[in-house]
Amino acid sequence: MKKHFLLCAAILSCVVIARAQSPDTAQLLVHYKFSHIRDTTNREHPYTENMILIVGKTAGAYKSYDKRLQDALFKKQVQEQMANSADGRVNIQRRASGSGTEYYQFPNGKKLARKEPLLFNSYLITDALPAIDWKISGDTATFGGLHCQKATAHFKGRDYTAWFSPDLPLHIGPWKLNGLPGVIVEAYDAKKEVDFKFDGVEKAVFSSQKDTQAAGPAPDNQGRMVVMIGMDDQAGDPNIIQVPTNAIKTNEKEFAKLQEAMRKDPNAFAQSMAAAQAASQGRPAPKIDIRIGPPPVINNPIELPEKK
Repeated sequence: MKKHFLLCAAILSCVVIARAQSPDTAQLLVHYKFSHIRDTTNREHPYTENMILIVGKTAGAYKSYDKRLQDALFKKQVQEQMANSADGRVNIQRRASGSGTEYYQFPNGKKLARKEPLLFNSYLITDALPAIDWKISGDTATFGGLHCQKATAHFKGRDYTAWFSPDLPLHIGPWKLNGLPGVIVEAYDAKKEVDFKFDGVEKAVFSSQKDTQAAGPAPDNQGRMVVMIGMDDQAGDPNIIQVPTNAIKTNEKEFAKLQEAMRKDPNAFAQSMAAAQAASQGRPAPKIDIRIGPPPVINNPIELPEKK
């Protein structure tokens, strides 16, 4: 417990809140049906998720579309209940949907930012955009009315085929895939164990000022602002592409330590994190009881070690 507290306190004291990149505005939304065979002993039931690539003029953001829809519904339900609650109590059964990991690509600066949620906080890990040695072929196809070309490359232990659209000249794609002269609208590895399947493209719909204001924390019926844990409480238009400013900046090594501490003892980790936060704010630490189910079986991660 003490070791966990010291780790959490050290992280909270030394990390820097992420500085905002220059925000970009979404032009297009590319939808994918993502599937990944995480467990090779259970190939009939791959992990699946609806994802979205928000394409701007100079940047892109790859996020869970399932989580985006679920968060919007949950926030609406909370706001409706709080508006009609005399004591501010809310009782909503929320079904977890979609991962909270997000990827932000900035081709001009050759930067990749990844936001990772972990209990009460979000962490931001920034690195260089990986260089991928693509081989572009003469094969063409059409996806959702977009003229596309085929390219292949070896990346992170897998042989990928990608289809990109030269009509969308930004050099981005889903996950960490990037570096082609056009947006990658579909990609899959040779064994089809990892598949970013094209599921549509649409123009970005810009929020009204009223919608933009509603994107932040929800007010109760007395005008108090309530932060909803597990959601992106940073106010703003969802079609603005910007690295989250409320995420804690860290690195792979330190974040791996946090994940390992969480895995070994979720309750001790949660209590330590809450105690570290309370100490930094000069208030008593709350008592927390975390119940987490068994982790999924992953014997086939998306990034494989390179064969020697």
